Amino acid sequence: MSAARLAERWRSQTPVLTGLPVIEGAVAVVLLFLFSQALLGPLLADPADPEGAPILRLIWPPVYALTLVLMMSRPGASLRYLAYGWPVLALAALTVLSTAWSLDPALTLRRSFAIFMTTLFGIWLAAAFSWRDLLRVLGALFALLAVMSFVAGLAVPGFGIMQEIHPGAWKGLWWEKNTLGALMAWALLVFVSAGAIDPRYAWVWRALAPLALLLVLLSTSKTALLASLVALGGPLAIALVRRDFTFAAVTLVTAALGLAAGVIALIIGPAAILEALGRDPSLTGRIPIWAGLIDVIGQAPWTGFGYGAFWAAEDGPVHWLRKATEWDVPTAHNAWIETALALGLPGLVLGAFVFLRAVGQGVLRLLSGNETYFALTFMVTWGLISVSESNMLQQNSLVWVLLVTVTTKLAAPRDQACEAP
Repeated sequence: MSAARLAERWRSQTPVLTGLPVIEGAVAVVLLFLFSQALLGPLLADPADPEGAPILRLIWPPVYALTLVLMMSRPGASLRYLAYGWPVLALAALTVLSTAWSLDPALTLRRSFAIFMTTLFGIWLAAAFSWRDLLRVLGALFALLAVMSFVAGLAVPGFGIMQEIHPGAWKGLWWEKNTLGALMAWALLVFVSAGAIDPRYAWVWRALAPLALLLVLLSTSKTALLASLVALGGPLAIALVRRDFTFAAVTLVTAALGLAAGVIALIIGPAAILEALGRDPSLTGRIPIWAGLIDVIGQAPWTGFGYGAFWAAEDGPVHWLRKATEWDVPTAHNAWIETALALGLPGLVLGAFVFLRAVGQGVLRLLSGNETYFALTFMVTWGLISVSESNMLQQNSLVWVLLVTVTTKLAAPRDQACEAP
């Protein structure tokens, strides 16, 4: 083996300890911490108005400026990944265009700029790091969030544990328990996947996984528990599929039949199924909200009501929805309905394309590439959560950053740095 080949192999298997990459890694962890909205929000903002604290709004302009600097530091890679990520860029651009028909143009313009910059950060993250190094960055972030949340619950229970609503449920560094549960479910997936992608430090990631699962249980979030089961089962299923073709065929057929049976059961008797699972047949009031919102979408099917504007325009259609449901509904609690409200059917179709394209690209890598353990499981988990949470096109949101990064990297040619040494 030539000296040049040996040097290249060493660089691909050894963390870079000096220069721009380590600086980028540290900066990425800090900025991702801000996008997670941990600690600073609950300390400085009113939970009824998370965006209302002026000091929190001042954080984001420097973040956006730094994002542009980071992209310009890697001009070639940034341009390539902007091309790979064209669907999410188109979706972000559509939010800007929606200013023209928004119920609140000023609000839409401000929030669409934020979502556009959040999207650019996700694309930079995809361009700057290989799959393996990306999992290392995310692992460092979630390790920090998990440890800090655990310490907050033990040392400052008045801050880390809910006191009035859902007393005793842990909320960690956030406003409420479901956020802790959701992010620790993502943490569990990152730790499990990093163990496969980064075998050199697998013992570190596997040691952190029980802490993430413990925090999910302490949050008492059922949705997060389901996501955690997928986070554990997804990589395991992929590993088993790769070991045996027959098992792969049986698994895929069983999954397809199970999915079909579940859909049929929910169509025929959703109330009975949900009651058997111990859940509210209305999904905690979501189904009446969804029914009302689908009717509202019919009022502006091709445009929607402008990004971020529907819920803010209190004298608009939301007034009648809230009057009918007798509840001050804050969101659609469904990513697809939320997108249609903001951007109409064009936005909904484009969002579905982003999701299905990434899932398809993940399936094509099912039998090769260690990144699939994380990427495909992430997309499946995100899709499940999207049914009950508005997790698409969220400005300054860690989940949106991760979705942009994963979908963009799946569209790019495979890198080799994620392979086991």
